[in-house]
Amino acid sequence: MPQNPLNIVLFQPEIPHNTGAVGRTCVALGAKLWLVRPLGFRITDKNLRRAGLDYWQFLDWEIVDDWESLVMKIPTPERFFFLTKTASRLYTETRFLPGDTLVFGSESNGLPPSLLENHAAQCLRIPIRPETRSLNLSVSVGITAYEAWRQFVAAGEVEPLP
Repeated sequence: MPQNPLNIVLFQPEIPHNTGAVGRTCVALGAKLWLVRPLGFRITDKNLRRAGLDYWQFLDWEIVDDWESLVMKIPTPERFFFLTKTASRLYTETRFLPGDTLVFGSESNGLPPSLLENHAAQCLRIPIRPETRSLNLSVSVGITAYEAWRQFVAAGEVEPLP
């Protein structure tokens, strides 16, 4: 099994609180957090650290300059899943595997249309009522990452969390 059971990618995140909360979720699951520049904040932002509380020291994370750099570092693009409200396939209709990469866009713009078009078969969505424009980024990461973890445990690929 890969060192990290999941890779969580935030593509050009803008809000430090969300990134901190996502970092906390990554620590809880042993996932690696990838941040793709540009970031809408400094990595030293006190709001980022506050949202991650004292967990940031345990976080496995890395910043890359652009999408191409990320793909060079995670050489399994066929196991990238792109979360977007425009996808037709639900996240629960996917069999996640250890080592998969979940990709989330920025809070205001989501993922670039070119990425979504180039990876249409790997796009997933979380169902929401039409009255809701979108879910919070950190909530979306939590929903999807824990579904992947649930599948790993059910398949005997990881030990259940305590």
